[in-house]
Formats: sequence, C-alpha cells, structure tokens
Amino acid sequence: MTTHSNRRQWLSNISCTAALGAAGAVLAQTTTAAAETADQTTQEKLRYCLNTSTLRGHKLTLVEEIEIAAEAGYDGIEPWMGEINQHQKAGGSLNDLRKRIADAGLKVESAIGFARWIVDDPEARRQGLEAARRDMDMLRQIGGTRIAAPPTGATKQTGFDLFAAASRYADLCAVGEQMGVTPQLEVWGFSKTLSRLGETALVAIESGRADACILPDVYHIYKGGSDFNGFRLLNAAKIHVLHMNDYPADPPRETISDADRVYPGDGVAPLNDILQTLTANGFRGALSLELFNRTYWKRDARQVARTGLEKMRAAVHNALG
Repeated sequence: MTTHSNRRQWLSNISCTAALGAAGAVLAQTTTAAAETADQTTQEKLRYCLNTSTLRGHKLTLVEEIEIAAEAGYDGIEPWMGEINQHQKAGGSLNDLRKRIADAGLKVESAIGFARWIVDDPEARRQGLEAARRDMDMLRQIGGTRIAAPPTGATKQTGFDLFAAASRYADLCAVGEQMGVTPQLEVWGFSKTLSRLGETALVAIESGRADACILPDVYHIYKGGSDFNGFRLLNAAKIHVLHMNDYPADPPRETISDADRVYPGDGVAPLNDILQTLTANGFRGALSLELFNRTYWKRDARQVARTGLEKMRAAVHNALG
C-alpha cells in the first residue's frame, strides 16, 4: 500500500528527473551552440590571400593584380619580389604602391623572395643576406612584414647539414628583426634540402629563434613525401601563412609538378584533415592561393581569382562549418 509520504517522495523523484533531463537538454544545446560559435569564430579569423603566381600567365602588372584581388574579395595579397622590383624599375613608387594596397582594403600578408641565405659558400651567403635585407626594405615600404625563406641555392645538394641550416636561418631572422620583417622557412617539395616538413621543423626549432616560423604548402608537402599527420606535432600559431592549393591523383607524386596544382577541392588532398588539424593547433593566419596552372592562365584573370577564393572558402566551410 502506497502511503502519502511515499507518494510525495515518488512525485518528488519524478520532478527531479524531469528537471535534470531538461537541464541536460539545455546544456547539450548550449554546448552545441558554443561549439558552432567556436567554429564560426575560427572561420572568421582566417584570412584569404591571393599569391600573384596564380595570375602569372596573364602577364599583368602588380597594380592590376592588386585591383583584381580587391574586386574578387580577398583580404590580402602575396606578391613576388620580382614584381615589386619591376614596378619600381618601371618608375613606380613604393609609397604609392603601399597606398594602393591599403586603399584597396588589402594587406600584404607575405612576399616571395629567393635570397641565397642557406648556401655553404660564405661569400655567397653574405651576399644572400644582403639581398634579403634589400628585399625586406622594399617589402616594408609597401606594408609587408613577412617574407618566404626557401632553400634557394641548395635545392640540388644532398646530405645538407640541417644544423648548419638552422644557424644560417637564425642569421636571416636576425636581419629580419633589424628590418621588421619575419622570414618564414619554406618547405620546397622538389628540393633535396628542406623538402620535408620534419626537416623544416628541425631547422626552425634548432635556430633557437623565438620568431622562427615555417611556411607550408599543401602541394609541396605532398611532393616532398611528408605525411600531413605531421601537422599534429606543430604549434600552428607559428604558421602565419599556408599556401593553399590541391593536387590530382595523376600524375603520381614522383613526376607531378607545380603546373599540375589545381583549385582547393578539385584534387585529392585531405584538405578537411589539414584545416581541422591546423586550426585545432592554433592556426589563425592567411590562406594564400598559390597556383601555376597553365589552363587557368588561359581563362579570364578575374574569373580565376574569384573561383579560387570561392573554392578556398568552400574548403574551409567543409572542414570547419
């Protein structure tokens, strides 16, 4: 027989269970909403940049490339130092170029230089550091604060002393500190030196520089033979720019070349895993579209720029949305 006291206890238990269930549902909804907000925040913090190699075959001036990047809706631009040199040689002002970039609502996220800072020959290396200094000076004048540092001059050299490379990268970083420009150690998949993510990370770590950072590239990491799971071991907050592209299944890795790069999402690269891993590890930098596809060079330059941005955004949404 159920007493009034037992009945009251039973009703109290039912009420508590219902309340806990409702609270759990609210907590689950809140947690889901927080996760969605976090994903959205991460996406919003990523920036989209146009590496001017993507339009190289269109034979445009740097000013024209800036206009196209702005019209397409990019946040930034990544010019090559040769283009900046050419602009100046043609009578263009670097201050004017800086103003054009700023007025277009763009940021110079990085620039591509080829100073021979890594080579064994001391005199050639000294000249390389001076070339890097000149590049950095020009870059600062147009508003840039980062420059690529690939292993120019050591691409055909096997058995390179990576600890010597680390010391030389430290010297380059010291020049960068003086100039206000950060050299980004770049992975070059076709090179015999710094072709792999692990090699590049070793050189950056052993440089002993607090400002050391690396510049990875989806295509180059594949070409060099590294596994993208290597990103899981990196503090991705030290990656300021990621060169975005994709690659087809054919030709194979051994014979694939820069010209085979395709828009993000049009190949077989594990972009979801790459973007999820990097953002989970702190990446909040710029995704810079770097392509050399001659088929794209036959299309309208504005269409190429717009399509590239759309496909980068779609790749980010698929990975983080």
